[in-house]
Amino acid sequence: MPIVTESELREQLGTPRRGAVLRVPAEARLTPAAADLVRAWDLQLEDAAAGAPVSTAAGHAHAVGVGSAAEGAPGPGQTGGETARSGASWDRPGRFPVVLDGDLPTCVTCGMEVRGKPSHLTQLDAHRFAPKTDPRIRLRGRLDTLHALALVVQARARADGWDRTAGQLDTIAAYVRELLAAEYQARPPGAVALAGLDEDTIHHASHHPEEAVGLPHLVPDDAHPELLHWLNLLRCQVRETELLVLDAFPPGSSGEAGAGMSRGVNRLSSAVYVLELQVAAAATGGQR
Repeated sequence: MPIVTESELREQLGTPRRGAVLRVPAEARLTPAAADLVRAWDLQLEDAAAGAPVSTAAGHAHAVGVGSAAEGAPGPGQTGGETARSGASWDRPGRFPVVLDGDLPTCVTCGMEVRGKPSHLTQLDAHRFAPKTDPRIRLRGRLDTLHALALVVQARARADGWDRTAGQLDTIAAYVRELLAAEYQARPPGAVALAGLDEDTIHHASHHPEEAVGLPHLVPDDAHPELLHWLNLLRCQVRETELLVLDAFPPGSSGEAGAGMSRGVNRLSSAVYVLELQVAAAATGGQR
């Protein structure tokens, strides 16, 4: 039975495209890393000879949730057996969400219709423009930066062989996009989720790492893998974003939208910390 590796699939795939069609032998067996790549990008496999869809047997890989020190996040070259995506409705590729139609928006400071966008204003929502110093616009800019950083850390994880963590960072980036959409629409965001872990499990793990991975709370140092430091930087940026949420949506005066944004960013910090714990557990368990 021929074995198909992740590198062989990536050579065909080039730049990843969700739903792309790849050709493999009819009786091919996928390595765990190859199977994870297929699931993460919803790839379609065809018989290289007949051009018909094929069913492949994925190599065995232990499925890890939060994990223990011995069963932490797979290290470089290793993947978990489960899909990295969370299954949440927001966990999907990004797209530009704004549709401009209807009445002309107005300026929040002068009340006049905005027919041509001035350089000092930004569209707050479908009906209003606001100065770029508005707290919600500041928050939106920080969320943009947070999204960019999540993708940079994902690229670093992928380059270092932490494929499952890279897949989980795809979900982290998707949740930042959910926060951006929720801010624009002034609604509560959906609940964060991560590779089979719901919001409550994530929050509990971040407060009780001994139970989650068998390690105390992290104090990153030079003994930890480089990826952990990138994740810690991402977590710090999420914490700073939380302060901007409180400026944009003051507690007690912003209704469900503000409370939901605050909770969402707070739980996102917990999710990134859980990734740090998984990487630390993997390194402690000698998986690196």
